[in-house]
Amino acid sequence: MKFDTIAAISTAFGTAGISVIRISGDEAISKFNQVFRGKNLNKVSTHTLHYGHILNEDGSILDEVMVAVLKGPKSFTAEDTVEVSTHGGILITQKVLERILSLDIRLAEPGEFSQRAYLNGRIDLVEAESIMDLIHAKSEQALKIANLGVQKETSQLIRNLRSKLLTIIAQIEVNIDYPEYDDAIVMSKEIIGPKTKELIDEITIILKESYKNQLIREGVKTVIIGKPNVGKSSLLNALLKEEKAIVTDIEGTTRDTIEAYINIKGVTLKLIDTAGIRETTDVVERMGVDRSIKALNEAELVLLVLDQSRALTKEDKELLDKTKDKKRIIIANKSDLPKALSIEEVIPISTITKFGLSDLEQAILKLLSLEDIEARDFNYLSNIRHIMKVKEAKAYLENVLTSIDLDMPVDVYAIDLTGAWRTLGDILGENYQDDLLSELFSKFCLGK
Repeated sequence: MKFDTIAAISTAFGTAGISVIRISGDEAISKFNQVFRGKNLNKVSTHTLHYGHILNEDGSILDEVMVAVLKGPKSFTAEDTVEVSTHGGILITQKVLERILSLDIRLAEPGEFSQRAYLNGRIDLVEAESIMDLIHAKSEQALKIANLGVQKETSQLIRNLRSKLLTIIAQIEVNIDYPEYDDAIVMSKEIIGPKTKELIDEITIILKESYKNQLIREGVKTVIIGKPNVGKSSLLNALLKEEKAIVTDIEGTTRDTIEAYINIKGVTLKLIDTAGIRETTDVVERMGVDRSIKALNEAELVLLVLDQSRALTKEDKELLDKTKDKKRIIIANKSDLPKALSIEEVIPISTITKFGLSDLEQAILKLLSLEDIEARDFNYLSNIRHIMKVKEAKAYLENVLTSIDLDMPVDVYAIDLTGAWRTLGDILGENYQDDLLSELFSKFCLGK
């Protein structure tokens, strides 16, 4: 596949020791060689590093650089590639890029290098998306998940499923198209049914484990709720081990949601401290309460804080009812004071003495089924696009079982089996259209 030559700054914008500008395309080496004083890059071996200078139009030196030459197909994009290491100033990097673009080289779009690597068959779509996951990983565990994608392990998980499907489909097609073959296995519903059920069971396990990976990759949206003055902001500060939220004895101090991230043994929580939920005539406080309710509805995990030194109030009971169908942990704060709260299945803590915080962290991991995170197998999906496609494939397979129950012809089963196979192929990018690919890669970093 032939593309024009593109270039972009691949390192972060700002002042640093060096900046790297990447150039890719069939004419990348020959065009850059026009402004490079040093070795003739057209004659050097691939995967070599060269010292020299970039020249201005008048022949004066623009910058002293190191240049890596990577000839296709053994480069990231599978095209001829030049990576220029310049001095890391903002102005000099921009000037060098402008000089390169003056050679009839186009500025790359966000994610265009990765898109070319995919279109040239260097990587599949899972690998491409995993590169961005690697860049944005918020924990060591998220890093492990991303690396599995980059190393093709996650892709292999999908390829194995597709291979099993293809075997069934092929045998059905042989039965339909070549019924005279005596050696062919007759794919009756008695054979197809159990094989399909096995695939559904395998996918069910993948989806279950992939949900955990998704939590690790993206972080768990966690809301801290409770009536005013029960210690929500104090809990946020205690978990963060810093004074993020203002804490006073005055009810309604927190008027808006406050967000922060914490990492509990490899699991990232996006903590949202909310305004106390209660009936109020104060316009500003009412807005805070509305935002708190919105955050509660969107939360994946709820930390409901009660005051252990006081009996349950009407507002407490309403919050218990509002959160009964959510994944939640009930926290009894102020355990350093005399107990007046009568409720079971709570985690007693004190944000003053820090009592119970480690128990709370363990309870969070247990509720998320991530207490064994260090020992778990991370080779499952984590990208929501991938997970939704696997769910779609599972629905196709469930249709097969329905067709079997209805005693429909075997060729009908092949339709849904093929649908599942194609849907799993979408994960790898084997069936994607150009406009969908452009939309996906546009979310990548410039220079990547």
